[in-house]
Amino acid sequence: MASTSASNAPLPPPLDGLGLNAEGYSQTDSSGFVGQTRAREACGVIVDLIKSRKFSGRALLLVGAPGTGKTALALAVSHELGVKVPFCPMVGSEVYSTEVKKTEVLAEVFRRAIGLRIKETKEVYEGEVTELTPTESENPLSGYGKTVSHVTVGLKTVKGTKQLRLDPSIYEAILKEKIVVGDVIYIEANTGAVKRVGRSDAYASSYDLESETYVPLPKGDVHKKKELVQDVTLGDLDAANARPQGGQDIMSVMGSLVRSGRTEVTEKLRKEVNKVVKGYVDQGVAEVIPGVVFIDEVHMLDIECFTFLNALLEDSMAPTVIFATNRGNSTVRGTVDIVSPHGIPVDLLDRCMIVRTEQYTVAQIIRVIELRATVEGLTMGEGVPQKLAEAGENSSLRYALQLLTPASILAKLAGRDTIELEDIGEMGELFLDAKTSAGLISKGKQSADVTMQ
Repeated sequence: MASTSASNAPLPPPLDGLGLNAEGYSQTDSSGFVGQTRAREACGVIVDLIKSRKFSGRALLLVGAPGTGKTALALAVSHELGVKVPFCPMVGSEVYSTEVKKTEVLAEVFRRAIGLRIKETKEVYEGEVTELTPTESENPLSGYGKTVSHVTVGLKTVKGTKQLRLDPSIYEAILKEKIVVGDVIYIEANTGAVKRVGRSDAYASSYDLESETYVPLPKGDVHKKKELVQDVTLGDLDAANARPQGGQDIMSVMGSLVRSGRTEVTEKLRKEVNKVVKGYVDQGVAEVIPGVVFIDEVHMLDIECFTFLNALLEDSMAPTVIFATNRGNSTVRGTVDIVSPHGIPVDLLDRCMIVRTEQYTVAQIIRVIELRATVEGLTMGEGVPQKLAEAGENSSLRYALQLLTPASILAKLAGRDTIELEDIGEMGELFLDAKTSAGLISKGKQSADVTMQ
C-alpha cells in the first residue's frame, strides 16, 4: 500500500512568506515551511521592526545546524518586506578574489541590495500599430541600392488614430523590437526610444496557453504624457556611471547597464551617485527601497571584512542585513588568538539579533520527505517515509532527501513505480552519510596503523 502518491496529494505551497497569522503566531506547515515555529515568529518581529524603521544599524543572525532552513528564513523575510524588494544572497568565501578587494565585494553587494523606484513623466506616442510602411529612396552616397528615408507608422487608441512620419533610426529600433502590425507600442517623443508593450487583445485567440502577452487597446489620445516606472538598484547606477554611454537623462543611464568586465567603483563615484539619487528623492521623482543582504557562512569572513561591515551598517541607506552560520565558538578568521561565538567579533555580535533554528523532529522530517516526493511525482511504499526520517535524524535532513530520487531509479529498474524499503536499504549501502563515511575512514586508518606496527 502506497503512503504518498503524486496523484492524490496536494502540491505544497511555494515559499511566499513566514506563514504567520495576524497576531504574529506561526501557522503549522504554512507558506512552504515545516516546523521552525519560534524562528519564524522571531523573524516576524524583525520584519515589523524593519517596516517601522527601527532596525537601522543592526543585523539579524540566524544560527543553526546545516539543513535547518536558515536560507529559507532569510528569503521569507525578504518576501514579507515586499515583492519588489531586492534580495542579494552571497557566501562568506565570495569576498576572496584576485580581481577585486574584499571590502569592494561587500560594498558592491550592499549597493545592489538598495533599490530605487524611478518615476518619470514623459511625452510619448502610444497605441496599436495599424500601419508600418518604410519609404525608400536612392542612396545619395552610391548609385547602387536604396536606403530608407523615413517610416510611416499608424497608431490607434480608443479615442482615435494618428499617422506619424518617423526618422529611419526609429525604424531600426522598431525592427530590433520585432514590432509588427497589431502590436501595442509607445515611442518617446524626446529620445525616439521604442518600447513594445504587447500584442493587442483584439488578436487574442481561444488557446489556453500562448507565448504572447495580450494587452488592451490604450485609452486617451495617441500623443500623451505617460508616467514611466522603473526599478533599479544603486549598484546598477554605479555600474552605468562607471561606463557611461548614451544620453544623460535617467532612462538613458538605465539603458546602459551592460558591462563587459568587472571593475572597482570608486568611493568618489558612489558619493556622486548618492548625491544625484538624493536630488531625485527630494524632487519626488524616485523612492529608495532598502532590500536584504543575506551572507551565508558569515564565519568565513575575516577581521577586515567584519570591521568594514560595522561601517556599512551605520550608513543612512543601509539595507537589512541577515547573517547565517552553523559554527559555535571558533577563532575569528584573520586572527590568531581571538576566539568568539560563531567566529564573529564581539563588537559586531553586539549589533545582531540572534535567532536559533532547531533540529527537525522525526515527524517533521517525514512531512518534508512527503512534500518532496509529491513535488517530484514519486510514490513511496509503506514504512519508507519512516525509514528515511530515521536516516535523516541520524545524519541530516539533506541526506534523507538525496536518497529519494536514486531510490526511485532503482525501483524503476526493478520494474516498480513505488519506492520500497529494500530500495532505501540498497541506497544506504551505495551512498554513505558524512558520519558513517568519516567513521569508516577513521577505522581503516587505525587498522593500517596496527598492521604497520
